[in-house]
Amino acid sequence: MNPIKQKTKNSLYLVPALALACLPATQACHMEPESNDALEEVLDMTEVLVGPTAPLGSATPTTFRPRGVIDLAICLDTSGSMDGLIESAKQKLWAVVNDFALVDPVPVLRVALLTFGNDGHSEENGWVRVDAPLTGDLDLISQRLFALTTNGGTELVGRVVNTATSELEWSNDPKALKLLIVAGNESADQDAQFGFRDASRRAIAQGIMVNAIYCGDPLDEFAPDWREVSKLADGQFASIDANNGTVVISTPFDAELQALTAKVNLTYIPMGASGREGWANQRTQDANNAALSEAAGASRAMTKNGQLYVCGWDLVDACRIGTLKLEDVKPEDLPNELQALSSLELTAFVESKAAERMKIQAHISAVGVKRDAWLMTERERLQVDDSKAFDRVLRDSIRNQAASRGFLYKGADAPATQPAQGSQSLAPGCQE
Repeated sequence: MNPIKQKTKNSLYLVPALALACLPATQACHMEPESNDALEEVLDMTEVLVGPTAPLGSATPTTFRPRGVIDLAICLDTSGSMDGLIESAKQKLWAVVNDFALVDPVPVLRVALLTFGNDGHSEENGWVRVDAPLTGDLDLISQRLFALTTNGGTELVGRVVNTATSELEWSNDPKALKLLIVAGNESADQDAQFGFRDASRRAIAQGIMVNAIYCGDPLDEFAPDWREVSKLADGQFASIDANNGTVVISTPFDAELQALTAKVNLTYIPMGASGREGWANQRTQDANNAALSEAAGASRAMTKNGQLYVCGWDLVDACRIGTLKLEDVKPEDLPNELQALSSLELTAFVESKAAERMKIQAHISAVGVKRDAWLMTERERLQVDDSKAFDRVLRDSIRNQAASRGFLYKGADAPATQPAQGSQSLAPGCQE
């Protein structure tokens, strides 16, 4: 029996809407998410695919767990000439994350953000700053990314590679995919204290592959050193046009996706002061991306609907993955309107929010399928060339390296820009 159909007074069963993505494209596109029959079909398929998830308050996590780790450190040159690179990163962060959601087995994704070459950073640290450590909190990465400004100084590539290697807490899993992306437009050989050759060798000695993205002509005088940055750390080299390479295409479905993700936000239950901050930041990052472009807002909506987006401050997520028992939640950590509820009343409330979220996510998945199909057709019609785009070279290089750690992408011919389908119900464990 489908677990959502069998409720107990003290237990809550949450079921992913990911099964919608497994339906034939034509069926998914025409499925009406508001239909109970359609939702029942999704739920029944989900039970067959992944089994029941954990009951509320249970110490047992969901039966479907991530089976690999991907650590990604993004190091961006924020010297005065790199505004285009930063804008590209903002525009395409969620497209890159959505590509990770196609990885099989489902990974635990952690992202870090570092910046270098900025006179606003400490000279003592070689003008390098760790803006965000390796974290599963993707909203934090977005927040720090949108806070970046350029201020042009000395770009020490060896220093930022060394800082990322030595100061970030990389996974100890020998099968983890550990990637360091460094992007800039000046000579990579400017650091007398930490040469890039030694820095790359130290990185790969710790199992960290370094991909170098040179924002310039691949045939100019600086390009050979950037190639060597990656070669010495078993990475890949690419050159991009930081100012003109990014391709942004709006679709007829973007506004609907943004409206739906705003509705999903209302299903989150923040816990404590950090929860209130996280919930506020979630909406702030929605607004930041929507203001940037309709496409960025829609890509973020698909990320929030996918397997890699999870909020450690949310009571629904915490209970769903079995890392928190509802009975252990302190009343003072709940929103004011929930603090006086009995255990049964709180269970019923959390259950209603979980069901509401799942229903909206099924709708988002259906709209996302339509958006994917429309984008594929439009790219072919426009004969889009994004070969020099930051996100394209980033996704292509990562895909090429994933197989070395046993990660495969669903559908060998799946386009790199296809957004993740599914619900948070398959997301990895709570992140703080």
